[in-house]
Amino acid sequence: MDVTLVTAGPYLAAQPDDWYVSQIHHEERLLATALAALGLQSQRADWADGQVDWRKTRCAVLRSTWDYFHRYDAFSAWLAGADVQTMLLNPLPLLRWNIDKHYLADLAQAGVAIVPTRFVARGDSASLVQLAAEQGWDAVVFKPAVSGSARLTYRATGSELLALQSVFAACVAGEDMLLQPFQPEILALGEVSLMVMDGRYTHAIRKMPKAGDFRVQDDHGGTVQPYVPSRAEVAFAEAAVAACPSLPAYARVDFVVTPEGCRLMELELIEPELFLRFHPPAADALAAAIARRLDT
Repeated sequence: MDVTLVTAGPYLAAQPDDWYVSQIHHEERLLATALAALGLQSQRADWADGQVDWRKTRCAVLRSTWDYFHRYDAFSAWLAGADVQTMLLNPLPLLRWNIDKHYLADLAQAGVAIVPTRFVARGDSASLVQLAAEQGWDAVVFKPAVSGSARLTYRATGSELLALQSVFAACVAGEDMLLQPFQPEILALGEVSLMVMDGRYTHAIRKMPKAGDFRVQDDHGGTVQPYVPSRAEVAFAEAAVAACPSLPAYARVDFVVTPEGCRLMELELIEPELFLRFHPPAADALAAAIARRLDT
C-alpha cells in the first residue's frame, strides 16, 4: 500500500446516521481520490489497531486520530514504533515538537505574533488570581499544553477567577497548562483558520462559537463558514509555517484578527481537520505534497 490514512477506531466504520463520522469519511475520501489520481493506492486504518502491519505501507498520514490526547502515552508509543516501520507525515520530530503547545514560545522567538501566553508548569502553586494579576489580564483562558477539542479549556473573568481556582489547581496538579488573555474578537469575528500545504496557502475557513460560548469547535456547537483572507493574513499563515523546524506537508494555522493584527492561537501539524470539503482542490495539493515525499 502506498498511503495509509490514519484515523481512530470510532471513525473507521461508516455511520450514515452520524453527521460527524460521515464528514470525516467525506474528507478522507476526497484525499483518497486525489491520491488515486496520482496513481497512489490508499487505505484507512486505526492507529491503535495492533493487527496493522505498518511495514506494509510506504507512508502513514495522520488524519483523524482525534483521541490521541485522551490516550497520550499509548499514542506516543505508537508514533515511536510506526516511525521505524514507515514514513510518518508529518515527520515524527515535527509531531513531537507540535504535540506540546510550548512550541508557541519557539514561534514567538522566531518572530511569529502569538496570543500572549504564560506557561504554567505542572505542580505550580500560584493561584489563578495571582497569575492573572501578574500579567495584567482581566479575562483569561487556561488549557492544557497537550490537548485538543477544547479539553479542559476554561474562560474566567472577574469573580470567576476565584470561582475556578479549584478547577485550575486540579488541572495544574496533573499537567502543564497555558494561561492566555481572552481574545474578545473570538465572540464577534470568530477564529480564522488557513490551510497550508507544503508551505503554500490553499483555502480558509472561519469558526464561530455558538451563542453564550467561546469555544469554536463544532463538537461544542460552533459553526464553520468559508472565509476569504487578506493578503496580510495569507502572508502571516505562510510565515508561521515557514518558522517550523522543518516544512510540514500540511498545516492549519489558527489565529484571531485583533486591532493590532493577526495573533496565532495554534499551529496544527499533527491531525488537523483541513476542511477539504470547502475547497476540494486542496486535496490535490495535499496529495501532491505526499507524492513528492514518497519520491524522495
